[in-house]
Amino acid sequence: MNTPFHLKGYAAKIGIFLLIAVLTSCNALKRVEEDELLLTRNSIITDGEKVVDDDINSLIVQKPNTRVLGYPLRLNLYNLAKKDPDSLYQAWLYKKPKREERLASFLSQKQVEALGESFLVKGYSEWLKKIGEEPVIIDTSRTRKTLQRLSAFYGNKGYFNNSTTFNVVKDKRKQRAGIDYIVTLGKPYIIDSLSKNIVSPAIDSIYDLNKISSFIKEKKQFDLTDFNNERQRLTELFRNTGVYNFQESSITYNILWDTTSVANDPDLNVELNIENLRKRGDSAVTTSEYKVFSFEKINIYADYNFGDDPSELQSLEFENYTIFFKDRLRYKPKALTNAIFLQKDSVYRDLDRLRTYRQITNLNTFKYPNIQIIEDSTETKLISNIYLTARSKYSLGLNLDVTHSNIQRLGIGFSTSLITRNVFGGAETLSLSARGTFGLLSDTNLPEDFFSEIGADINLTFPRLWFPFFNTKKLVPYYMIPQTRISAGTSFQKNIGLDKQTLNTILGYNWSPDTFRNNNIELLNILYVRNVNRDRFFNVYGSSYKQLNDIASADIYTGDPLLIDFYEPDNEPDDPELAIPIGTSGFTDAILDGTVTSSTDDFIEVSRIEERRQRLTENNLIFSSNYTFTKNNKSGINDNSFYQFRINLESAGNLLSALSYVFPFNENDNNSLLVFGVPYSQYVKTEFDFIKHWDLKSSNVLAFRSFIGVAVPYGNSESVPFVRSYFGGGSNDNRAWFPYSLGPGSSSDINDFNEANLKLAFNLEYRFPIVGNFKGALFADAGNIWNVWDNVDDPAKTFSGFNSLGDIALGTGLGLRYDFTYFVFRVDAGFKTYNPAEVPSKRWFRDYNFGNAVIQIGINYPF
Repeated sequence: MNTPFHLKGYAAKIGIFLLIAVLTSCNALKRVEEDELLLTRNSIITDGEKVVDDDINSLIVQKPNTRVLGYPLRLNLYNLAKKDPDSLYQAWLYKKPKREERLASFLSQKQVEALGESFLVKGYSEWLKKIGEEPVIIDTSRTRKTLQRLSAFYGNKGYFNNSTTFNVVKDKRKQRAGIDYIVTLGKPYIIDSLSKNIVSPAIDSIYDLNKISSFIKEKKQFDLTDFNNERQRLTELFRNTGVYNFQESSITYNILWDTTSVANDPDLNVELNIENLRKRGDSAVTTSEYKVFSFEKINIYADYNFGDDPSELQSLEFENYTIFFKDRLRYKPKALTNAIFLQKDSVYRDLDRLRTYRQITNLNTFKYPNIQIIEDSTETKLISNIYLTARSKYSLGLNLDVTHSNIQRLGIGFSTSLITRNVFGGAETLSLSARGTFGLLSDTNLPEDFFSEIGADINLTFPRLWFPFFNTKKLVPYYMIPQTRISAGTSFQKNIGLDKQTLNTILGYNWSPDTFRNNNIELLNILYVRNVNRDRFFNVYGSSYKQLNDIASADIYTGDPLLIDFYEPDNEPDDPELAIPIGTSGFTDAILDGTVTSSTDDFIEVSRIEERRQRLTENNLIFSSNYTFTKNNKSGINDNSFYQFRINLESAGNLLSALSYVFPFNENDNNSLLVFGVPYSQYVKTEFDFIKHWDLKSSNVLAFRSFIGVAVPYGNSESVPFVRSYFGGGSNDNRAWFPYSLGPGSSSDINDFNEANLKLAFNLEYRFPIVGNFKGALFADAGNIWNVWDNVDDPAKTFSGFNSLGDIALGTGLGLRYDFTYFVFRVDAGFKTYNPAEVPSKRWFRDYNFGNAVIQIGINYPF
């Protein structure tokens, strides 16, 4: 049985050896002429110190060939290509006088010509050149261009008298060299005095009130970046204090050398100039003073289409807004004005205009709005025309999926959704969706191999915080894009697991103070889970059945006449099997109630199996509330240096517990209170998730994630519901273990679905480019799950203090990704580096080879 795995591992080792042999045999100097030098490194040295700043090193024009984990992969791929495949083919074709004639008679002249363009002759060389990289030969002209860049860069930092040179340093290896760029900085120039020359009185007054925030200060070293930042600051300042038409080009600086300062202490005098507004007419350019503008009138054009004649529209006045519409107004006026932050008699603020764009777009009722700003005849008042074009009131979506997994041989899924906009006239959105999956199960031992799962959801979204008898506008202004979501959903399974039926209802609120922070509150989240076929537990959870059957297979039980009816009648004498469900439940009851004498170990093991069965088969009723806060500083999709953290707090069962003091609830045999015949869950749960990315250089990224989560049952519950528990392993967790296969703790009895109520996870991944859209990764995943403060008493599965941190599993591995621009497809191979389920002497590097690697497939990066 082991022979195929040995052969597989042997073949993998041979393949890796051959790959290494091919790559190392490549000659990096194959395309380097005798009088040329291959560039191997660059260094920038300023005043004797090596520069490590990536931004400064990016100024170097000519960089060495890229490397993948220290190996010049793309260079050697390029060197594998034929230098001139056309000439080589022609030389081969005419080497023998009649070769072309014989080929033409056998094929055809056209096919002979096509052969020269084929992939085997020419195509593969062109492909290798395309994905490869030419050798970087030292070019002194490009080196001098780098010196110019360095001189200009340090000049912008105030080192006006810097000097630059370079040295070509040959390596000990043949025809290879590095370049040292040497910069002598000299004394930096300091800003000695600041002055201003602002023509427009309004601009001058605004500047004086806000000059304390200036980036340019006396006695500070000259830095051109400060001047650019100050220009942006002033432009934003003026445009947010009424000067809607301010032009950044109006800002200039005069920089004068202080002729009285000595050479060792060079000083600068800086004068800020802000000119008047320049207007270009048909024949000349005129200037005028900048003025502070306020709004005289704000017009809202609802349901506007290009080409509409405003004179044919009806209008109404509402809270200092004029709303124009056709025939009838389909929106509540307040729903429109709440999304607009430009107000009559208030000064113009660019920030209000941007917030208006953002909020109207977020309504999901209108297309991107057109906001027009017009000066009136007084040149101090503005008229704003806001044109809103409605999106389609109804939209229908359809999706079809074909799936395959370890549960289903073949599954065909569909989903459909109908979106209705502006349901009640207040820009509300109603979404109705239905989904279904049908197919064949992988487990052919089940009575039926056909399964189905259907579900439906209804979601209603309000573009405001809806809370009776409480005004939330002051607490959460509309520019924070508040939303209220009311949803309800249900699903039904047949021939999947225990055939769950679920019902879920949510009342939630969401708002974002800015693009970097988000708050989400689910005031009420009700989840009801009903297990229809609880007797199928041991059919579904085969590992639990095996554990119980192994105990029941002992001679002391198989020979007991009180248990004989619990075994399958057609069993082999040496391989008895408990009947499901009568045999499994009967044997368990006989052991636990003492009908049959058992050993202490068997009693404990059977009680643990029964506890797990009861917990996973019981119906769940969860009344919970939760709050989630998310923050990140990612500036854009290409920002590879950012952080993100998320904190979540959840509490369940407290409302029902309070009501139990008012209304008499029934109790079950375990003294748990029942609501509609189901014991309600009571627990508190908290999670903290932190992600940090470091942009190293050349598209290399180091990514880190840490996760800590714990859910503590109390009151009416002794354990956390399965749907709220944690699991370890999987493509987004510890990739050396499959989902649900890690832990809890150091336990070695692997269940079908291992879960617990405490989780620690830490991930570190180094990502690097390989060739083209192919990316690579090296990763280390650490973590585990444990039981804590619940009814699990197995010491191997429980967290008992710092000593339990020794159960943290470590998986390491490598991954390959392909970037499709819109998403990333990835394959990861994880290796169990430290496995706490093994005995201590065999935990490190047990079965650490490709034959025992765990292959995980995922979409997009795991974190």
